[in-house]
Amino acid sequence: MRVARSLTVLTLALAVSACADRGLQTVVKNGRGPDEFLVIPSKPLSEPESYTFLPAPTPGGANITDQNPEADAIAALGGNPAALNSTTIPGSDGALVNNARRYGSDADIRTVLAQEDADFRKRRGRFANIKLFNVDRYADVYSSQTLNADEQERRYRQAGVPTPAAPPATKQ
Repeated sequence: MRVARSLTVLTLALAVSACADRGLQTVVKNGRGPDEFLVIPSKPLSEPESYTFLPAPTPGGANITDQNPEADAIAALGGNPAALNSTTIPGSDGALVNNARRYGSDADIRTVLAQEDADFRKRRGRFANIKLFNVDRYADVYSSQTLNADEQERRYRQAGVPTPAAPPATKQ
């Protein structure tokens, strides 16, 4: 009787834990070392042109030595960091946007894609949440949509498409 009750409790606990939506990827910090992404180096200090015309301090405001990774990346790629928070489309990109919209655009495309992806994961990952250990379920669910790079390279070479040199084939 006691064993049957223990098995029932264990089965119910596993069933309830399998119903939780934990997402596909389990991101767990493995190790006891420091998190190097918490430390952001500041830009080097610079001397102002004139000490008499310094800007007024703004509590909680930005400092010229503070990092702004998004704006720095945009500037490094040749963009305009001042347009970072702008929602308007620059005139130079008008032709590109019009070409992309030539078959129409869906205003709620993000919600439609999110729903289609959730439905796909539900169909493919019925048993993906039942795991005894923390594993990455993303690869399990999307394994049918993963390309084999070595197989694709072989197919392109057989078709006569010039391909660059590649490292030796990986074992699967």
